[in-house]
Amino acid sequence: MSRHHVRLGVNVLASGRHDAAWKTFDDKRHLSTDIDHFVAIAKSAERGLIDAIFLADNPGGLVSESHTRPWRALDPAILVANLAAHTEHVGLVCTTTSLFGHPYTIARQIASIDHVSRGRAAWNIITSQNPPALNAYGVEKGWDQAERYKRAEEFVQIVTAFWDSLPEEALVADPKSTVYLDPSRLRSLDFKGEHFSARGASSVPETPQGRPVIFQAGQSSDSRAFGARYADALFTGQRIVEGARAFYSEVKTLAKRFGRNPEHLLVMPGLFPILASTEEEAGRHKRDLDDLLDSVALRAELARHLAVDEALLEDLDAPIPFEQSEANVSLVPIASRWHRAEMLKEARLHGWNIRELLFSNITGGHRVFVGTPEGFVQDMLHWVDTKGADGFNLNIDVQPDGLDLIADEVIPILQKLGRFRTAYEGLTLRDNLGLPRFDAGAQGRLAAAV
Repeated sequence: MSRHHVRLGVNVLASGRHDAAWKTFDDKRHLSTDIDHFVAIAKSAERGLIDAIFLADNPGGLVSESHTRPWRALDPAILVANLAAHTEHVGLVCTTTSLFGHPYTIARQIASIDHVSRGRAAWNIITSQNPPALNAYGVEKGWDQAERYKRAEEFVQIVTAFWDSLPEEALVADPKSTVYLDPSRLRSLDFKGEHFSARGASSVPETPQGRPVIFQAGQSSDSRAFGARYADALFTGQRIVEGARAFYSEVKTLAKRFGRNPEHLLVMPGLFPILASTEEEAGRHKRDLDDLLDSVALRAELARHLAVDEALLEDLDAPIPFEQSEANVSLVPIASRWHRAEMLKEARLHGWNIRELLFSNITGGHRVFVGTPEGFVQDMLHWVDTKGADGFNLNIDVQPDGLDLIADEVIPILQKLGRFRTAYEGLTLRDNLGLPRFDAGAQGRLAAAV
């Protein structure tokens, strides 16, 4: 498959990306735990030949979003293992933390999912340390940026070393010699770092992909370097194509510096489409959903993002208070500044007022497209063809209905243009993403040569 074909993932949320999506369902109380609902989403994605479904996660206990909408309740590892039994081709991306717990647990979980799904597993690495996570794990104080990524780096090094530790050739299974597993062929690790230590070999053999696919999300310079070194795909949040092109160029260059083929690092920004047969109908559909939101609470959220007094946002048709927000940027938490800057860049570009910014997915952070399937395809292709992305991780307004529309209306247009598959290319997620099977032996020989 040409590298210019669009890669597509789907971010699976209980009801959908729009914060009011849950209000449109008959059974609202059990959306976060209804396995049949998640199975329907997975099957819709597979019907549309989507590369992968993406199970995000908050690694700690209840978060504030649970007060106003369905939350991420189920353990993503358990959920994707169940979805593997109901699907045959779509990739299964499981999000877990790289700060809490021990790397061996994650290495075993994700490798097990790769086996039971016959090679469709991916691990999405996060480094979140919000208060609910710190409280749930009994951690009194978090880590600063540098220490957080050092901890994450050790975590990933141990996970990947365990994935490589029991190669296929070690499974001799010779009844004559009564040798089932040859210990001399293991690639056991002996790792002692500042934050984590591990020794021995995994109990899970080498997986169908050689290694599961690794996703990583983040925008900081530390995150970009981390992703360019370890990830196969980056889940990013650019909202302006010029910024996306700069990010794309930088991470591809970093990957090359780390001795990698830059085409084996995919860049997939988040993208939130709201679609209908006409632009007017799509706009009306969005307004209908927006009208279900608590605009007072959302305005308070926007005031926090902008670090301005909420009173400045009372007139929704007034101009955005850019100057006041810029003057107060030091009051914005460091972790939120990139998201805030992207929102304001997009608002300036389009000349938005407060109302338009308020309903631009400030809680989800990803770019919103409102329009027709044809326009949506052209928008995606513009980003891909001008090197702003290799594809997108789609956020669906209401699931699975919005995803059915992608499968029935968007994918056929891409196929007609020769920009999307007409059937899954292979058995594994790596096959379908156009990534080579990971060969730990070859990587080791390459490192030794370097």
